[in-house]
Amino acid sequence: MNRYFYIDAEGKQKGTFSPEELRQEGIKRDTLVWTQGMEQWKRAEETEELYFLFSDAYKKPLAGEGQPTVRYDRPGESTETQQIQPMPRTWLVESILVTILPFMLCSSILSLLGIIGIVYAAQVESFYNRGDYAASLESSRSAAKWTKIAMWIAIGWIALIIIAIILFVVFIGSLSGLAGMSDLLDT
Repeated sequence: MNRYFYIDAEGKQKGTFSPEELRQEGIKRDTLVWTQGMEQWKRAEETEELYFLFSDAYKKPLAGEGQPTVRYDRPGESTETQQIQPMPRTWLVESILVTILPFMLCSSILSLLGIIGIVYAAQVESFYNRGDYAASLESSRSAAKWTKIAMWIAIGWIALIIIAIILFVVFIGSLSGLAGMSDLLDT
């Protein structure tokens, strides 16, 4: 529920008030009101949340009825049939892990590509909270893409390190085997 400022009959700014408190203040239809998120002051009757103050069939909200709801308003769309979409997966934990762990294990500068995934992952929730579901979903997809790229690079580097260690052990073993062969040849 928003908190509102209003301009009284003397032209003085007062606030902040909940919609129910504004009713007790006795504001009129043409009283100018403002709340966070508004670009400019509006008449109270033009504000959707305050319209109930001027309807004849006003009833006090029941407990739990005044809970804020998230709406995704788009120009030209009907708001009655819209459903609240769940927040897309952020991929934040995964992107942090694929950035830090491979860098610590094999110090690959390429694992730092996971930072791009972290940036996109951090945007998911902020876009969702602003009501921009499409941008939130796109950020989630980009975070997933960069996180997976960083993960496969890390897996590749770790596989190369393991292969290099195995080849080194085999090479050293073959050299020591050759040294033993020369002893056999001398006899």
